[in-house]
Amino acid sequence: MPVPISLLARADVLAQLSSWAETPWIRQLVGVAATLVVLFAAISLLRSLARRRIKDVDTRYRTQKGLLFVGYLFAAIYLLAEASGSLSGLTVAIGAAGAGIAFALQEVVVSVAGFLALATGSFYKVGDRVSLGGIRGDVIDIGIIRTTLMECGGWVNGDLYNGRIVRLANSFVFKEPVYNYSADFKFLWDEITLPVKFGSDYDAVRNMLERVAEAVVGEYTRSAEETWQHMVRTYRIEDARVAPMVTMIANDNWAEFTLRYVVDCKARRSTKDALFTRILSEVESGSHRIELASATFELVGAPKLDVRVG
Repeated sequence: MPVPISLLARADVLAQLSSWAETPWIRQLVGVAATLVVLFAAISLLRSLARRRIKDVDTRYRTQKGLLFVGYLFAAIYLLAEASGSLSGLTVAIGAAGAGIAFALQEVVVSVAGFLALATGSFYKVGDRVSLGGIRGDVIDIGIIRTTLMECGGWVNGDLYNGRIVRLANSFVFKEPVYNYSADFKFLWDEITLPVKFGSDYDAVRNMLERVAEAVVGEYTRSAEETWQHMVRTYRIEDARVAPMVTMIANDNWAEFTLRYVVDCKARRSTKDALFTRILSEVESGSHRIELASATFELVGAPKLDVRVG
């Protein structure tokens, strides 16, 4: 009885697949794929457990990022070891590929180096308010290649979010200055000015500004003083004044009072609002002889011309 052609074709295909399966590089490829699947499945399971078990937001974020980095590191070492044939040839394989990688992927290599610098240094961390490459915002993620910021400012006045997410290469830490608003000293010195008419009660103005400052930023001041003492002990820096300070200058139009104070780096706008609200309430209460000044202009008429016709 003749054998159907379809069965012969199927048997031929199975024999060919069996022959391929016996090929060393096919078996190695399957083994590598299976190992990577198991590795990242384990990493995914550990990250899922971290999300459910760790309550602190910062610790949870760092744990998840650390597990992912460890997974990538193990995968890279395993692939290089497989490609070189053995762990003893790993150094040779890295050296042979290093020159080509460094030339073709210069920016990527520098960004990875930047990530290592961020992980081991104190440039910034997630949650810090920074300025990188002219972009100001809060760090919401640090990846192996890029740092992600929630941008502040732009078309929005003050230190408020504008809703735009910016991703910058980690290589910026080597190329441009990194401005960190909340690293060791999370407070900023800020100031407001108050123009007062000549003839006002200057002592009353000074006392009023000091009283308002204590009411609005007194808590910031006491917390900042403790932090600043730590800065003085850690760095070679002068023991600057942290308490609010009122100064006055006189110009051609008015006496200008300046209130200098410390404030949380993320609360500058709301603090100014609270200060000016209290200041205007004090002035408008009329309890002291205080008059705010404004720009005035005096228009001078031209003299009459005596024109005679000879």
